[in-house]
Amino acid sequence: MSGGDSWGQHLERISIILPAKNEAAGLHKTLPALRQRFPEAELIVVDDGSTDDTASVATGHGARVLRSPYSMGNGAAIKRGARAAQGSVLVFMDADGQHDPASIPSLLDKLDEGYDMVVGARDGSGQANFHRGAANTFYNWLASRMTGFAIKDLTSGFRAVRADKFREFLHLLPNGFSYPTTSTMAFFRSAYAVAYVPIPVAKRVGNGSHIRPVKDGIRFLLIIFKIATLYAPLKLFAPVAGAFFTMGLGYYGYTFATAHRFTNMSALLFSAAVIVFLIGLISEQITNLTYRRDG
Repeated sequence: MSGGDSWGQHLERISIILPAKNEAAGLHKTLPALRQRFPEAELIVVDDGSTDDTASVATGHGARVLRSPYSMGNGAAIKRGARAAQGSVLVFMDADGQHDPASIPSLLDKLDEGYDMVVGARDGSGQANFHRGAANTFYNWLASRMTGFAIKDLTSGFRAVRADKFREFLHLLPNGFSYPTTSTMAFFRSAYAVAYVPIPVAKRVGNGSHIRPVKDGIRFLLIIFKIATLYAPLKLFAPVAGAFFTMGLGYYGYTFATAHRFTNMSALLFSAAVIVFLIGLISEQITNLTYRRDG
């Protein structure tokens, strides 16, 4: 299908959701472009406790505004927007002007091919800085290893999803910045089809990024563990248990050869291996229950 023909059928049933915190300048650029290209789409701006004119700018451009009295986080804004949206297809994008509305038709085209989620994948030039780019490259590699699928951009917030499937996982989404990671892994874990489409990324408009290097650096480090525990906990816990067991076996071999005895340290390492492995088994069962859908 050509972009001009295929996305037209979506105009009356897509909702475009933009989480925004002090993004009045970005909305001045983004909302008119969205309204011009998608005149019938539902535009939802979730004002996450802004202290500038974000809400009034959004209202002035004909968007539906959901206001929070204080900042709850990017993920919380996504959840509020997804609950309120009336479309059967949801498009999430940033309000800071980085995401080009002209890229939305390519996401919808891919969605029409039978996918349940289509993510806009940034290249290296679309990363905020070298360190963020390196971290995202590592996340993509780790997630690809965990899922067995090529994940090109795990943390991109520009995506189109089928609303009914996305809402199944709202209870899993964090209120902070890692909602893209959680939703992507949840879709893969539930055998929903996910695709990636290359997109350009522009320089953000207005205030600087809301990412805080130290605090959010630690938070993003936790994403590594979340990737594993969301998809297949044993793939994380089993190697750790194996490492403890190997250390225990090696230390026992050393103490037996030098002192002819079995030490408390060897017992501790063996016990740690068993405990970590059992925690992995329990986590695996919890994960299975989490993604079980009786409906």
